[in-house]
Amino acid sequence: MLKVAFSPIFLYQVPEKHRFPMQKYRLIPERLVQEGTLSEDNFFAPSKVSEQEILTTHTAEYWDKLKTQALSRKEARAIGFEMTPELVERGRYIAHATYECALYAKQYGVSLNVAGGTHHSFADHGEGFCVFNDVCIASNLLLSRGEVNRILIVDLDVHQGNGNASIMANEPRVFVFSMHGEKNYPFRKPPSDLDIDLPNETDDETYLNILKQTLPRLIAEHNPDLIFYQSAVDVLATDKLGKLSLTLEGCKQRDEFVLSQAKAHNIPIAIVMGGGYSEEVEQVVEAHCNTFRLAKQLFFG
Repeated sequence: MLKVAFSPIFLYQVPEKHRFPMQKYRLIPERLVQEGTLSEDNFFAPSKVSEQEILTTHTAEYWDKLKTQALSRKEARAIGFEMTPELVERGRYIAHATYECALYAKQYGVSLNVAGGTHHSFADHGEGFCVFNDVCIASNLLLSRGEVNRILIVDLDVHQGNGNASIMANEPRVFVFSMHGEKNYPFRKPPSDLDIDLPNETDDETYLNILKQTLPRLIAEHNPDLIFYQSAVDVLATDKLGKLSLTLEGCKQRDEFVLSQAKAHNIPIAIVMGGGYSEEVEQVVEAHCNTFRLAKQLFFG
């Protein structure tokens, strides 16, 4: 069965002045249920990461600032949200949802988190709308508990996963692959295990050719037990922050290729949503929903 992580706390609303389209976390599951792609039985409500689990990845000082709401104005500004206890709690649920998705992926082949992909969070601070780093927390939990031995992070967000690169820099069991816009945030990009910098206006054909030349090689070389896939849709030409030129169909073909590679090699794949900032939220929701549709179609017929 396709298991999808969703919790009402994901719907926590930040002030409207922030451009991040939080409404997508409500609209994605609504559409998938309405069209019959998913039913209520597909969704599970995750628990939240404990303090001990947070400290596998984040520093005690950063965690203490979060739980006591003691971030400086500069630190909070780097994250981009008005800091509240509810926002921190939301991040805790999202992080554990990604871990639980990995366990479901091991059982069923694929699982998706309606949220997640907070790859700009470092061990000691947050950035770019990211409080906790959900994929890194999940990776560290899986490795420390002996549930996997090798992880491949496939990060196809238009923005480089600087937090992933930093946190996993000295973890040989995790290979971080990021394909992103060269002239885009973050402007200081710590090196991932493999970074592919794309020029502005990269189109479907160029993007897909690079991905098809790269991902099979990485799978062959690193033989992962699990893939974390950041299936962000800020690669779309309509995205306000993206600077690339993928169409909706190109984005769908990207997802289909990644999912097909995981299935062909019998590698469990846990999927997180990442960014998407098109002016029309319809574009964002439809692109994300394609990922869920493909997961169901490819893995469950």
